[in-house]
Amino acid sequence: MPAWPGRPGRRSTLAAAAGCLVSFCLFLLAQRASHVASIDVLVYRAEGWTVRTGGDLYAMRATHRGLPATYPPFAALLFTALTLPGTTALRILTELANLGLLLALVHLSVRLVDGRPRAAVTLTAAALCVWCEPVWQTLRNGQINLLVVVLVLWDLTRPAGHRWAGLGTGLATGIKLTPALFVVHLAATGLARRADGAGGDGGGGTGDAGKAAGKAGNGPWLRRAAVATAAFAGTVALAALALPHDSRRFWTDAVFTTERVGHAEGTANQSLRGVLARLLHTGDPGPWWAVTAVAVTVLGLTVAVRTQLSGPRAAAWGALSCAATALLVSPISWSHHWVWCVPAGLLLAREAAARGSRVWWAGTAVAAVLFCSYVLWRVPHGAQRPELRQNGGQMLLAAGYPAAGAAFLALAAARAAGTGAHRPARGGLSGRDPRDPHGRRAPRDGTSVPHPASPRTDASSPCPRAPAGGSGT
Repeated sequence: MPAWPGRPGRRSTLAAAAGCLVSFCLFLLAQRASHVASIDVLVYRAEGWTVRTGGDLYAMRATHRGLPATYPPFAALLFTALTLPGTTALRILTELANLGLLLALVHLSVRLVDGRPRAAVTLTAAALCVWCEPVWQTLRNGQINLLVVVLVLWDLTRPAGHRWAGLGTGLATGIKLTPALFVVHLAATGLARRADGAGGDGGGGTGDAGKAAGKAGNGPWLRRAAVATAAFAGTVALAALALPHDSRRFWTDAVFTTERVGHAEGTANQSLRGVLARLLHTGDPGPWWAVTAVAVTVLGLTVAVRTQLSGPRAAAWGALSCAATALLVSPISWSHHWVWCVPAGLLLAREAAARGSRVWWAGTAVAAVLFCSYVLWRVPHGAQRPELRQNGGQMLLAAGYPAAGAAFLALAAARAAGTGAHRPARGGLSGRDPRDPHGRRAPRDGTSVPHPASPRTDASSPCPRAPAGGSGT
């Protein structure tokens, strides 16, 4: 079946563009009606101004809320550009830039999920996704979440062996440390692929042929991890040269002081640490969170690696499993950090379409309702820290995003077990089978370099065909 139902023509593309424009305009009007403050972009601007004037970056406090700098010093170097326009112009430019980044995010998400992005699909999805709570909060606060996700997805949708693949992830990590888990994921996937190839059948053959194919298969992942690491190291070195004092303070002190970011129990903190803080009625869940975070990191990365190596849409499942893990184990994952719900929702919809399953469509609908319901804001929250006194029902309402992340990982694990994670996915980094159910070779896309079909057709073939009428899961 086609990747997405129907074949959008020029009229449908124009209709989708008109609908997207109307949705964006209504969105901006709604933001104005809610008295958007763009408080985070004002903090970024203050960081840039502190760098320009030679102040102490991590002693700085900005806006009426006295918010500190929390990102690595490399981010502050980039934020110096925000000091050029006036405040009103900065807010308008930030909103327009984030809407453009949302379009880029949806485009790259469709490419990651399916490999054949269509303008009508991108525009229609963007018109709907702009209303989900993480995107709303990102634009409301003038956050950089969309930029960070776009940088990572740009990397993950490059062709295998692309010379710059990994650069985006390294830069994203230099701006905001959370994407570092993607570097670990890429390296672990490459090493797992190498171990599978060294076992004799990891790349499409046995003995020396299998080892050679295994090396070819793990090369792109390890190369991207190396490029990302080098890019991140470059951001650290550049910041150390430009801001030696601030760099020393960040890497020896500020990076370990999580309370600088905010209270752990805050309703907006949709991480495991936030859930535990509200459950235990404390602002510091202590060793309970540390043990849980380590366990979830190991389990989440294992799921991400296993699902990356098997079945259709393997690259999307692997990347989004890694993203869910990072969001869960981060000390602070504000609700607007969950803009990864956009590619995750598109992946669930694609799976539902491929399977023709009402159950999958129902699950997709539940996820859409969760991220568009703003339900976490229905519980008491504010400066008086009422989250420390939540009852059971309020705790459940405030734990929706972590529950969704855990459910996604469980679904990815079940998918990997069902497809047989020991069987490497075809198509390089994409993990998609380069043949459709009729045996015709699919065109190349931005994430896949198809390999010739294996001449082996028995059950021992390392590249089995997907079952007819299904998605191979």
